[in-house]
Amino acid sequence: MPEHLHEYLVEITTDVPPDVPAEEVDRRRAAEAVRAHELAATGRLARLWRPLGEPRSIGIWRAANEADLRTAVLGTLPMWPWMTATVTPLEPHPNDPGADT
Repeated sequence: MPEHLHEYLVEITTDVPPDVPAEEVDRRRAAEAVRAHELAATGRLARLWRPLGEPRSIGIWRAANEADLRTAVLGTLPMWPWMTATVTPLEPHPNDPGADT
């Protein structure tokens, strides 16, 4: 992980307005995939899951602070204007079995 980045559990729900043309949604979804790969390559996106059949994602994201997370990371996602996010700051747990790996 890049230095001085904190981890956040982020739950994102996407709600595309009904008047947005399908072509625009498709364009943004394709750009979203590219941006997610870029953020993963820089260590900003660590893990990402989608609950079955739901228009939301749950992920582990990294940023200097929550403002950085919302502006420089999540705010760069092409679908961000249609997203709402619940952000939970995380800290290491002393009993984390993955801490030794």
